[in-house]
Formats: sequence, C-alpha cells, structure tokens
Amino acid sequence: MGTRHKTDPGTPAAPSPRFEFSGPLLPDFVRLNGRWYPDKPAVADEQATLTWGELDRYSNAVANGLRSLGVRNGDSVAILLENCVEYVEILYGAWKAGAVVVPLNLAVNESGLMMMLQDATVRVLVCSPAQRQRLAERLGEATSLLADGVIVHDGASGPYVRWRDRQSISQPAVTIGDDEPCNIIYSSGTTALPKGIKHVHRRRVQSIYELAMAHRYHYGAVSICPIGLYSNTAWGSLMCSLIVGGTCLIRRKFDPEAWIEDVERHQVTHAMMVPIMFQRILDAPNFRPAAVKSVQAVLSGGSPLFEGLKRRVRENFSCAVIELYGLTEGFMTTLQPEETEGRLASVGKPVRGNDYILLDDDDRQVAWGGTGEICVRSVHWMVEYHNRPDATREAMFVDGSGLQWLRTGDVGRTDQDGYLYIIDRKKYMILSGWQNIFPADIEAVMVDHPLIAEVGVIGVPDERWGETPIAIVVLRDAGAGADAAQAILEWTNERVGKRQRIREVRIHPSLPRNPNGKILKRELRRDYIAAAEAVARATGPKENR
Repeated sequence: MGTRHKTDPGTPAAPSPRFEFSGPLLPDFVRLNGRWYPDKPAVADEQATLTWGELDRYSNAVANGLRSLGVRNGDSVAILLENCVEYVEILYGAWKAGAVVVPLNLAVNESGLMMMLQDATVRVLVCSPAQRQRLAERLGEATSLLADGVIVHDGASGPYVRWRDRQSISQPAVTIGDDEPCNIIYSSGTTALPKGIKHVHRRRVQSIYELAMAHRYHYGAVSICPIGLYSNTAWGSLMCSLIVGGTCLIRRKFDPEAWIEDVERHQVTHAMMVPIMFQRILDAPNFRPAAVKSVQAVLSGGSPLFEGLKRRVRENFSCAVIELYGLTEGFMTTLQPEETEGRLASVGKPVRGNDYILLDDDDRQVAWGGTGEICVRSVHWMVEYHNRPDATREAMFVDGSGLQWLRTGDVGRTDQDGYLYIIDRKKYMILSGWQNIFPADIEAVMVDHPLIAEVGVIGVPDERWGETPIAIVVLRDAGAGADAAQAILEWTNERVGKRQRIREVRIHPSLPRNPNGKILKRELRRDYIAAAEAVARATGPKENR
C-alpha cells in the first residue's frame, strides 16, 4: 500500500494555478491581425490601402504620439475628418493610448461642435484643414485641449503624417480595462447639444461580435462603407471586418453609381446601409443584378425598410437580405432571410443577449400581439449619457421585479410569435382630434407612388383637429409637372384611412437627413411652420382680408 501524506493544517494550501485571459478588446484585434495577417489588406479608401501590419504599426505610432502629448487613460480624443484610411489608424491609435474616442459629425455647426468638445473635455482634436479653419475663432473656448492638442491631417505629406512618422511604432505600454470608457458618440443633432452616449470597451466589442454573427461576416469578407465614420452605423461595417480579419473599403461619400462599380471591381461581399441608399442604388442607371452578384449579405438599418423596397432588394440582390433595428445606446434585433415568410414588414427578434418588452402609456407591459413603447435590455448597453444623469434616469424603466430597461421612444407592435414591427417614433406621433396617427404608416403607402423618390410625413398645427398630417415629397423626376402634388395627394388619400388623410403635399428638392439616413422631421416641421407664419404676416389677419 502507498503512504498517505498528511497536509500540515497550519500551512495554507498553495493556490491552484490557472490561466487568466479576459478576451481581446478592439485595439487587441489590430495587434493580433497585424501579427498573423500582416500583408492582408485591412482598410482602403480611394487613394490608399493599409494592410493589417501597416494599420498596427501606424496605430501604435498614433498611440505613442498621443501619450507623449499627455493623453492618459480616460482622456478624450475627438476626430473631425472626412472618411480616409488615416481616420481608422487614428481611431485605433487613440484606443491603444487608452483614450475615449469622440467621433464628431461633420454636419454639425460650429457652436454645436464647440459644445461637444467642451462637454467631452477633449484633450486632442484631429481634424482636416477645412474643419480647423471653420473652428479657428472658437477653439480657444475648448480649454481642455492640450498645448499641442490640435493636429491637422492634410494629405500624405501634411502635419498629421509628419507627426505620426516621428513616433515609435512599438506596441504602447498601456493597459486598458474591460470597463474603461471606449467612446462618447453624440446622438444625432445639428444645433443644440445632443446626448453623449458612452460605451465601455467590453460591451462595445460584445456588440460587434453579435453584429458580425448576425451579418454573416467571415475571414474572406470584403465590406464597403460609404457612410461617414462619425456614425455608429459606419462603425458596424468597419469593426465587423476587424473582428474577422477581413477588409473594409471606406468611401468619402455615397454615390450610387460609384458604389455599384466598387462592388463589382472589388468583389464586395458585405454591405450595411440605410434604406435610402438601397433605393438610390436600385434606381441608378448602371444598376444590374449581375454587378452585385459577389455580395453575400446586405444589412439595412437606421430607419424602416418599407415592404416595397425590401421586396426590390430581395429580387435584385441574390444574397441574404437582413433588416436590423438597433440603438446606438445598445440593442439589436434582426430579421434573417429564413424568417421573412409572412412577416416581411418585421424587424425580427433580439440578437443573443438582448431582450425587449412593450409598455402602454401607463407603463404596463403589453402582451404579444399588442402595441406600445419599446423598452430594451442588452449585454452591450451604454453605461450612461455623458454628463447627463437626468437624461440617463429619464431613459430608464424599472419593472416590478427590479430589472432595468431602456426606453427607446419608439412605438412597436408584436405578432403572436414575438416578432417586432416598428410603427414610428413616439415623438413623431400626430394627435389629430382624439386619434393617434403614425407618419410611418402613411409613408409606407406613399413610397409606392411612381412619382415619389422620398417622402416625410409630419404633423402641423390645425385649427379644427389640433394637428393634421402633411407630406413633404422629393420627386423621381423634378420635371414631373405642376400637377404632381395634387395627383399624389388624391392618390394617397384614396389609399389611407379616413383619419390618416393628408391635407397637403409639398414638393422639395431634398429631405434633411442625419448620418444614419433618418429624416430630420423636426427640421421639416420647423421650416413648414416658419413658412406658414411668414405667409400669415404678409397677408395680415384673416378678418382684414
């Protein structure tokens, strides 16, 4: 028999050895891809291509340069640039430096940009010469900027590239925690300060895992991104490519004919766009299904993909057509091709780790088959609205069991199987007399009119009903004739419910949209009311006419 060895009870047992690895964060993927796939193209614009090895080295240089300027973990670095490969190396370089990235919308006016720089306490701003020039008289207001904290990117031999190339390309000695802040993305807005949506690293990478799986990305994926990289939608295309080690083609602007040529020339496999882009691609004179045969999956998000357009996409793209409903704050549903039979108008069910409920106006949960405000839970939630504890609290709903939910402000309905259908934004609802009217219901009818390229329905003041719907329309053919508005009005009112009938159709050359393709209805309503008031002032009071 063997001898039993007794442990001295006074001697604590040695801890069991174990391997610990929390998993890569987004900057780690650049390092790992750069190590294992150094010569594989990572990102390309119209002028240049960066391999994974180059992206790793250049982002290291950016990180080391930022640290030498004084940037430390948790400091904010803002990017105000048009799409280019340098945008990507700055993005990942800032993360490697431990910084919080603040992507700024190029469409925001100077006052709005300054408010964001101040709100995010930005330490370094990387911008183009044009953006630097328009902020020149105001930058002194951003007192958080470091002494050399404005870096101008002006082509291959400009100040940014010279600064970058002076830095070490060694991996920066910076540790980033899972729960350290990753970004502050400001919600859409062009004037007053919008809310800053703050994510942490682990939740951000988790959201990209889920999106990449839902969009069917793989190592051989070639994606195309014509949306500004200050948009969360654009980050989806870029970072899904990052996760799988694929290639992302970024383009300075969206041009449907150029997009079709790019897809055919580069054999693009994946595309994420907003509905208006799909419409313009299908309407482009050079579109033909054979040109997009390389595409394996297209994903539509940002706003509803109406049934008629969804059918056109499915008929002309011989690939998986996936609709996504999601929030920058953190939540996603998808409708996969295998689920579309009989529910083409749905946006699907939550992706893994996500959940939703519907609430009525009294915050009572609505059963399947009902309608209410969409409230969500997600493993990749934001942590807060930056510097806005009031807005964070206001967005929160706590149910009877103590679970926290995020109010989306969107109204949806479900079928008996739990598939979600988006009705409209709650704030866009028109209260006409005693009836709630959702503009999206009217828009879904109007987009099928052969004269209409784009349409936005808004509620405007009405003496009898309080509010009534009108339609702002962009025509497919600008020379369609003076009678087009009346013809559209009559056609629409024959097809919608009695209380949904529109009072007026106005023809506009274009509709204002945010970077995610959503129509800025507050601007449409503001302009309409301002025009009506101007007419009233010019014509005088009714009793004097």
